[in-house]
Amino acid sequence: MTLDHSIFTRWPAQYADRLQLFSLPTPNGVKVGIMLEETGLAYEAHRIDILANENSDPAFVALNPNGKIPAIYDPNGPSGRPLALFESGAILLYLADKTGQLLSTDPNTRYETIQWLMWQMGGVGPMFGQVGFFNKFAGKSYEDKRPRDRYATESARLLGVLDQRLADREWVMGADYSIADISLLGWVRNLIGFYEARELVGFDRFIHVQTWLDRGLARPAVQRGLQVTAA
Repeated sequence: MTLDHSIFTRWPAQYADRLQLFSLPTPNGVKVGIMLEETGLAYEAHRIDILANENSDPAFVALNPNGKIPAIYDPNGPSGRPLALFESGAILLYLADKTGQLLSTDPNTRYETIQWLMWQMGGVGPMFGQVGFFNKFAGKSYEDKRPRDRYATESARLLGVLDQRLADREWVMGADYSIADISLLGWVRNLIGFYEARELVGFDRFIHVQTWLDRGLARPAVQRGLQVTAA
């Protein structure tokens, strides 16, 4: 099999029959690595170094016009045609449908799961990311702490929503681990770890989130997924 896409002129595929992942272990990037490890789907991973601006390489932009990781190329897409796909949430939905795993086929449960996935994408990701910028990166030097505190307050509110959801549930959707959990694990982990914001958001009061996070990070597939495309 020959893969007919310009991305492979820059990042050649050794296993052309496998799903191709282009990513980096950021909170969004690890979602797909975890999902692939959880489902057992055969894949080949390519590291895209965003610090070296590789995500702006014309070959990568040809795959993802938005120039962000993660992105995939599935040579065995729907109806037997190749599929290039970006946006981590869309990729999770696609892989769940492709494998029949981690997303219920019951319509009510399915849409409720998607609801929590959208909640992560529209709220948790953007807010936690801003906390990271203002608490860990360039924004840390800003004298005006109001932006940092604004994002920290909203992040704490979101953690409270998740904590309440998990008060009587093992996973976001109850007894069944799903793409909703996968979408959130990397972000919560980063917030209190790499972003160094545990005290800033008062994380220790969210005991149900902490228990859920520990449970999720203990999964072997999650541990492997967190290392996909790591240096």
